Amino acid sequence: MRIADVLGSKSLRDVVSIAPEAGVRELLATLAEHNIGAVVVSTDGTSLDGIVSERDVVRHLHSDGTVINNVVSAIMTTEVSTCSPDDDLDDVLQVMTERRFRHIPAVEDDRVVGIVSIGDLVKHKIDQLQFERDQLDNYVHQS
Repeated sequence: MRIADVLGSKSLRDVVSIAPEAGVRELLATLAEHNIGAVVVSTDGTSLDGIVSERDVVRHLHSDGTVINNVVSAIMTTEVSTCSPDDDLDDVLQVMTERRFRHIPAVEDDRVVGIVSIGDLVKHKIDQLQFERDQLDNYVHQS
C-alpha cells in the first residue's frame, strides 16, 4: 500500500494551508472550520514552509500565554518530515510513530500534494486487512 492510495481515498483532497504571517487566531479558526489537527504553512499555497498543529499551539500556550497574539511563523515547525505519494504506508507509519507526530505532508516535485494523519493511515490499513480477511473467508467457505 502506498501513500497515494490513502490520499486518493480521503474525502478532503484539497490541502488546507495558511500563510506564515497569519495570526494564531486565524489558524485556530481554520483548524476548527475544517475539523483538522494540522495545517501546512505555505507562502504560495503549494510550497512547504512549515507545518503547525494543535500541539504546537498548546505547547506555546503553556510556555507563553500570549500565543494567541503571535503569528503562525512564530509557532510552526520548520523542519518538516515529509513523504512521497509513492512511499510505502508501513514505512511512513513507522516514521510517524518513531518521531511522535500525527501529520505528514506528501510532497511531489517540491509541491505539497496532500497531508495524511496517523488516523488516515491506520484506517486505511485496517480497511485493507478487513478486505484481505473477507477474501480469505470467502475462499475458505467456497472450497
